[in-house]
Amino acid sequence: MPATPIKMLSNLKKGQKLRIALYSHDTMGLGHKRRNLLIAQSLASSALNADILMISGMSEMTQVGTHPNIEYLTLPALYKTSEGDYQARRLAMSLDEIIHLRSQVIRTAIKNFQPDVFIVDNVPRGAMGELNDTLKYLRNQGNTLCILGLRDILDTPDVINRNWKKVNNEKAIRRYYNALWVYGDPTVYNLVKEYQFEPDIARKVYYTGYLDQRIRRNYSQTEQKQSLTLSSGRLALCLVGGGQDGSNLAETFAQTQLPTNMQGVILAGPLMPRHLRQQLKEYTASRPNLQVLDYVSEPTFLLEKADIVVAMGGYNTTCEILSFEKPSLIVPRIEPREEQLIRAQRLQELGLVDMLHPNHLTPQALSQWLSQEAKTPKVHQTLDFQGLNRIPQLVAEMLDTTLFQHLKAS
Repeated sequence: MPATPIKMLSNLKKGQKLRIALYSHDTMGLGHKRRNLLIAQSLASSALNADILMISGMSEMTQVGTHPNIEYLTLPALYKTSEGDYQARRLAMSLDEIIHLRSQVIRTAIKNFQPDVFIVDNVPRGAMGELNDTLKYLRNQGNTLCILGLRDILDTPDVINRNWKKVNNEKAIRRYYNALWVYGDPTVYNLVKEYQFEPDIARKVYYTGYLDQRIRRNYSQTEQKQSLTLSSGRLALCLVGGGQDGSNLAETFAQTQLPTNMQGVILAGPLMPRHLRQQLKEYTASRPNLQVLDYVSEPTFLLEKADIVVAMGGYNTTCEILSFEKPSLIVPRIEPREEQLIRAQRLQELGLVDMLHPNHLTPQALSQWLSQEAKTPKVHQTLDFQGLNRIPQLVAEMLDTTLFQHLKAS
């Protein structure tokens, strides 16, 4: 952590609120947006009394859990293909054109909002370097604390080391960022050791702990808390994140023979193509013990009801399953990166999840696993899940010692 705060809260004008901006590039799935939204909600509800601007490339969920201190700025959307290439999601623009547009929108928003804290999710320079101008501006101004937030696992060390070197990420961290937060527990994965960060980079790293997804229930709107109509019996829930690349798992689950006295629910996700959602509904039309939901704005209420879960292995989905200590089978994505595979393997070694490699995914394999006796994993006795409590304290500590002591005592 920086030894000296770069801007004291006492320097704020009387009555002026702290300003925090969060950026996520959001090119595939809902994970980055949901992570940033939860962090923003926790910051807005803390003793920091901050106004928060969320800058995101994902329009979905903008109104989920709205807090009066949070405003949203949605960027023209990017899309990442299964091969890892970027392109405009909706607009008929070249990649250079849409990146330039997004870059200008971000810089203008930051220049006018003048945040005291800028939290960047996962990509040090933003998608295709779209944060470069903004980071240079903030460095020249010298009044904003810049923080890079990383999920617990990024990819294999060789891929990260090669890719980070290619785009000069370590140089960006040295030049622009005051701290690097890892939203995880080194018991699972030690980024500093695995990716062999240089000492000056390692000194900026702080493991916040995982983000307890049970807190999402506190921020949901009343109409989102309506109970799902379920018959009696055990509930098996199939989660595929945003659904953009989850059709194989969802389709396999739909073809799986469920044990007696078990009903299944597939949450398709808003990014699953319409024809695939329709295909799933055709699979389940003649099966009274199985149903498909297109989209639930806050899935944690459904997850809370589940007895057992089959899911892909994205950061948010996995954190949700672990937070509620649900017996689970993780079927990770293995392309274009192996992040989900590594996470599932590490958690399986700790006895917190079961894992099935996607190459071995069949209805028979799922049916066999669902028929086994489910054991509740002791997650909160094993892993650190205090990230949402620590993040406001970390902000206060870096800005003002007095406020930090107040937060520690509260």
